[in-house]
Amino acid sequence: MKAAKFLPILIMASAAATSAFAAAPIKTAESAKGKVLTGENGMTLYTFKNDKKDVSNCNDDCAKAWPPLMADSNAKAEGAYSIITRKDGKKQWAKDGMPLYFFVKDAKAGDVAGDGFKGVWDAARP
Repeated sequence: MKAAKFLPILIMASAAATSAFAAAPIKTAESAKGKVLTGENGMTLYTFKNDKKDVSNCNDDCAKAWPPLMADSNAKAEGAYSIITRKDGKKQWAKDGMPLYFFVKDAKAGDVAGDGFKGVWDAARP
């Protein structure tokens, strides 16, 4: 009978742990160019104008300079954040259907060196 008292607590703890792993690993931060989306590491996220909704066109060498924000197997789409399947079959986070990337030339949290890069890269906005 005593174990039954703890069951609701265990269920709530399990649900909280699951949602913590499943939520989009994205934050909002202030930068020199205004509010931007960042990964959990505080690094700015970007979108690529050559992508199409739900399709990444940044692969191979492009993805070395612009690493995708990868989604793990526990990830669940939520609100504006979805998960797309890349050409290599791996999963990537997207906002409003547009895949999200980091930029290797951003050295620290708050950097926005990729915003406007070659006219096709933009800092992702909330």
